[in-house]
Amino acid sequence: MSFAENLKLVRQEKHISQEDLADMLGISRQSVSKWEQGSGYPEMEKLLELSKKLNVSLDYLMLGEINPAEKSRNFANNIIIPTGKITIKSYDGKLITSCYKVLASQVMYKPRQDEPKYWLIGVNSGAFWGEKSIVLGWYEDEEQIKKEMDEIAVAINNGVLAYELKYAVKVKNKVLRVKIDEA
Repeated sequence: MSFAENLKLVRQEKHISQEDLADMLGISRQSVSKWEQGSGYPEMEKLLELSKKLNVSLDYLMLGEINPAEKSRNFANNIIIPTGKITIKSYDGKLITSCYKVLASQVMYKPRQDEPKYWLIGVNSGAFWGEKSIVLGWYEDEEQIKKEMDEIAVAINNGVLAYELKYAVKVKNKVLRVKIDEA
């Protein structure tokens, strides 16, 4: 079951109206309605408060009931908490950013032998016009970026608030290109 279905079910089982739940959380009834329709999610702070007020675990709210066999399963390839954020330090150490989305992609140009082939992009909502993207790290091969993505997913799943890149290569910025720094 989805977060929306789980929230509605728990709220109804406890005989709490959308308006009452909104009052408990200090938000509008429309926000609760959006959550239950699946057209939005609460921020992490509200999600934690929601869990406490309804006396249910975050696992139950987000994932539904989990049997013991599923608990031991590795969730690294799944999105666990769509509203989860993680703080990541960029490849050059000059920026620390909070990301709600991390994307792995091939670079947009044909890389030469001494250039990285992949980059990791962090996305946050800090820009005036919407999302802001930043290059978090550069990678020589697909295996390294997949390892990084798996570890970031595990960190988010485990509630880790900050993550330092482990598999990114050191690079030097050249005119319109990025070269792998062998030094």
